[in-house]
Amino acid sequence: MESVTLSPAPPSSFHRLDVGVKPSDVSGKTLLIPEMAPFGSHLIAACFRAMGTDAVVMETYKGVNLGREFTSGKECFPCQVTLGDILHHLRKEKERLGPAFSPEQYVYFLPEADGPCRFGMYNKLQRLILDRFEEFKEVPIVYLSTEDAYSTGSIMPPERASAFRRLSYVAIIIADVLDRTVWRVRPYEWRPGMTDEFMKKALEAMVSMIETVGADLNFKKMYRMLEDIVATAASFIDPHQPRRPRIGIVGEIYLRSHPDSNQNIVRQLERFGAEVVDASIGEWINFITFVQARKLQRQWKLAQKIRDHKAMRQISRQWLANRIEILYQSRRQNQVYRCALKHLDIEADHTIRSIERRLDRNRLYSFDIGTEAALSIGGALEYVHHGFDGIVNVFPFTCMPSTICTAVLKPLLHKMKVPYIDAPYDGGIQPNREVALRTFAYQARQHLASRKTGQTLRH
Repeated sequence: MESVTLSPAPPSSFHRLDVGVKPSDVSGKTLLIPEMAPFGSHLIAACFRAMGTDAVVMETYKGVNLGREFTSGKECFPCQVTLGDILHHLRKEKERLGPAFSPEQYVYFLPEADGPCRFGMYNKLQRLILDRFEEFKEVPIVYLSTEDAYSTGSIMPPERASAFRRLSYVAIIIADVLDRTVWRVRPYEWRPGMTDEFMKKALEAMVSMIETVGADLNFKKMYRMLEDIVATAASFIDPHQPRRPRIGIVGEIYLRSHPDSNQNIVRQLERFGAEVVDASIGEWINFITFVQARKLQRQWKLAQKIRDHKAMRQISRQWLANRIEILYQSRRQNQVYRCALKHLDIEADHTIRSIERRLDRNRLYSFDIGTEAALSIGGALEYVHHGFDGIVNVFPFTCMPSTICTAVLKPLLHKMKVPYIDAPYDGGIQPNREVALRTFAYQARQHLASRKTGQTLRH
């Protein structure tokens, strides 16, 4: 690797993990954001810029071989992709700036997840790897964590943190709606490519809008622009095309959201004659807030049991703040989806309550266990309940929560006669993947036809 100096691995020490990976104020720095969901990543970066923090979405998947070079292969694929992104970006910056390159001016933003998912530890691993490059040792890594429901108070001043949290949530839901608009329109567009061309310009316009009015939390202007985008996109649908079988995607959030990592599975399924809906990013944020409420309830019961009245008062205040957050999220999500549903019948998002009820009704899994398996299993059953014709489970090879999901869903959906396929990814090309997806899409078409026949016979 040219233009960087690789130093020996640092001695085993937790000191670098304490000082080099921590939530810290990012004001005055350039925040480097790995791309995950293309709409979502760019709108989140716009939210940071609206609040005065320079934020850049890094070019993605160009450095995946670098990510592989500095990992053992035992890590899950998102770790290799994000590591490759940061190494590739920093190398390019050093080449571009030459002697003016200053690592202290950059901050690498890599959120983490509490619980058994390995990705929650990868910011620590990536810290140790960055430390092996003399030029990159001083690039700090900051994160938000599910442990405190992605609290933003630690990465920016308090007066901006609250506004950023509210703005970023709305931006995430807008990104979800833009995604669902594409998935609803593109399979039926008059001219191939017109939806992608338009949505690229629409994303740029929404980014500019958030940068302009985001600091004032002027959501009305964002909503008006979203309505215009959705209404225009809806006009691209050829009404003479019959409705395709709908496929629901569940699985690990990074892999199912990152087109390069999942080898553009949504486009592949569309090419084979399906209409696809991926689980939303907003669903994950709502889930984290919901889990936080359950955690506070458990803590309150424990404090009550030992009669710790001081702790009970503190937990009660936290619980009230959490309830306000849940109500805020529900209100904003409904507002954003209503803007789109005026013009286009996109798929509404699952509520966390409905997913939990679906799990409890079938006694399949519990939110108390945690992990994304709860969302994947419950979300898949919600798709089936709403008339979807197939389920795809997208995940990194060896992902534990998704393996649990497979163990539960595969026999269950087989019993329900709903087509199901696992789609694990590790960056390699599987020769039979296309055949498997093509066969799955055919099964979904057959499922749709059988449902229509059944409905006709019942009437």
